[in-house]
Amino acid sequence: MDFRLTEEQVSLRESIIRFARSELSHDIRSFETNGSFPWDAWRKCAEMQIMALPFPERYGGCGADFLSTVHAMQALGYACRDAGLVHAIGTQILCGLQILLFGGEEIKDKYLPLICRGEKVFAQAITEPASGSDALSMATRAERQGESYVINGSKIFISNGPIADAVIVFAVTNSEKKALGGISCCIVEKGTPGFKQCKPFEKMGLTTLLNGELVFENCMIPLERMLGKEGQGGIIFSESMEWERTLLPAAHIGTMERVCETSVKYVKERSAFGKSIGSYQSVANKIADMKMNIELGKLIVWKAAMLKGQGKRASLESSVCKLFVSESLKKACLDAVQVHGGYGYMTEYEIERDLRDSIASTIYSGTTEMQQNIISRLMGL
Repeated sequence: MDFRLTEEQVSLRESIIRFARSELSHDIRSFETNGSFPWDAWRKCAEMQIMALPFPERYGGCGADFLSTVHAMQALGYACRDAGLVHAIGTQILCGLQILLFGGEEIKDKYLPLICRGEKVFAQAITEPASGSDALSMATRAERQGESYVINGSKIFISNGPIADAVIVFAVTNSEKKALGGISCCIVEKGTPGFKQCKPFEKMGLTTLLNGELVFENCMIPLERMLGKEGQGGIIFSESMEWERTLLPAAHIGTMERVCETSVKYVKERSAFGKSIGSYQSVANKIADMKMNIELGKLIVWKAAMLKGQGKRASLESSVCKLFVSESLKKACLDAVQVHGGYGYMTEYEIERDLRDSIASTIYSGTTEMQQNIISRLMGL
């Protein structure tokens, strides 16, 4: 096993770090206050081709393997302090992967270039008001009428939802079947009659990531907008969750690296009782835990990324990724606030924002408790 990055991966990582530090320096606090999305930063990331990384060149992509894309997201999470923007970009990439894997040629030709260029914003709509962790018990229906599907229902907490130009919607097409075979997914474009995008929710963290409710009232779409075949929604959902639970934790690893470096610098410079606070074991242990979890997190994320890049299933590995990395991120950010003391609690030092953002990582893409259930089930318990 060789854990060294290739020359191309090292170059990609370094270029993204330089780019993020120089170009993604927008005042996040002002966007938090206004509840707005950093469109200029989004466009710069698109020009940098971050969104185009894992897609074939014929669609305007870079043709990078998934492990390289994971390294890129790790670098972006490290150098970009706007976790909401990073999440929005991750969502864009994940929607593109669903289209690449399950879309017909016409769908891929139409949408993938738009995703690669960042010209249109994409979202995926799974969660509903009455079905969160039990996602496949959704109530949204898509009934076939002639050459169209008519969608009725609502989705909630949808990342990029309020600003999306197109949404991948999961809905029940056969209520007589259970989750497997009864759910399908299709693409709904902004402006389609009967499709309403509600205003963004106010959140504790990830404030630049706009989440909201989507409502469908007799929303009619043509049959050719379906991803995969009718009834394949459950399969598409399971596959896409494996990609998501690998890609987003990669960005979290990057954030942990930055938080750890910031904490190390502070505890070396800050003195108490005649010596640096980093020399006290109670402080040093927190830093050691951060480093340990970063290194262990890298290994499971990279393993899951390699499996997905080889076209293999990674149900167990991706759930371990999601569980371990999200909980490690939350702990690292909480410990960072603690070692910074009063300064860590002040918005000026931006440590508290990392903590607020980290809480969501243990909830989206399947809560910590759901990942524990998945892991134990896959172990035969």
